[in-house]
Amino acid sequence: MKTIKGPALFLAQFASDEAPFDSWDGITKWAADCGYIGVQVPSWDARLFDLAKAAESKTYCDEFKGQAEANGVAVTELSTHLQGQLVAVHPAYDDAFDGFAAPEVRGNPKARQDWAVDQVKKALTASRNLGITAHATFSGALAWPYVYPWPQRPAGLIETAFDELARRWRPILDHAEECGVDVCYEIHPGEDLHDGVTYEMFLERVGNHARAMMLYDPSHYVLQALDYLDNIDIYRDRIGMFHVKDAELNPTGRQGVYGGYQSWVDRAGRFRSLGDGQVDFGAVFSKMAANDFDGWAVVEWECALKHPEDGAREGAAFVRDHIICVTPHAFDNFADGGTDEAANRKMLGLD
Repeated sequence: MKTIKGPALFLAQFASDEAPFDSWDGITKWAADCGYIGVQVPSWDARLFDLAKAAESKTYCDEFKGQAEANGVAVTELSTHLQGQLVAVHPAYDDAFDGFAAPEVRGNPKARQDWAVDQVKKALTASRNLGITAHATFSGALAWPYVYPWPQRPAGLIETAFDELARRWRPILDHAEECGVDVCYEIHPGEDLHDGVTYEMFLERVGNHARAMMLYDPSHYVLQALDYLDNIDIYRDRIGMFHVKDAELNPTGRQGVYGGYQSWVDRAGRFRSLGDGQVDFGAVFSKMAANDFDGWAVVEWECALKHPEDGAREGAAFVRDHIICVTPHAFDNFADGGTDEAANRKMLGLD
């Protein structure tokens, strides 16, 4: 068995225009002070990272990684959640998602998609330059407006959507193979890959591509009333990344999974800081250890109630306390009497 690495922190929710969150040097020092030994980097945030330069320059990547290490943290992965979302956008969401794109491609869905594909490919090349082998992203969504079948979906609608989604992602996955980097899709409501079934539909269409992996985040399964522990066993060979995030689902007579269009505080399902929700992380970390996951345990802080800096500091200690340093030998080795094939046959009455 292998020991999970961590704790690490996804920086997307913390980057801002205020020190120490406005620079790579400042935010990595802060993360280390919170107790983290790794950070996951939002590749779109120019305050922290120059994606174009990282894709072109190994020297830049060495300096970027070196500064983080000097401050006490490793670069665990890059993320293209925002750019990956733009690989596939249903027209109903054009205006809502346009802000994720560079100004010069806004209002032009085809140019925006081309830009997004290039961004994800650049991030994969940059990952190679940084010496990291897993990458976090979203799949985007063409079928999400039709997730609930009313009115009845026309025959073939979902199949066509997933055929097109696979067509758009296949060249990116092939580039990932060239770079030696896994593409880890965060299985997430709002994405066409939002549960195990939809992931399998996509995986079949990309020919079971070896680089089409999953980012496991139990919080998104709690909010769907999905068995997040069984999911680990089902997809043990496809889980390439791990977000440690808590959530709770407390349905009432007035609302359930869909949340009644309420704010996060007032929803039946909401994200919580680690330890404040319903995820059984003792069981999660046990299964991840038993299944030989040796990637990073990355805290993604999202909470409807708690201050982010409190959540970050508590999260580092929470993950550190839950990581299982796996045993190098069986617990009952002290009682090993020694054996050989002849003795085995004798014990079975064969000789």
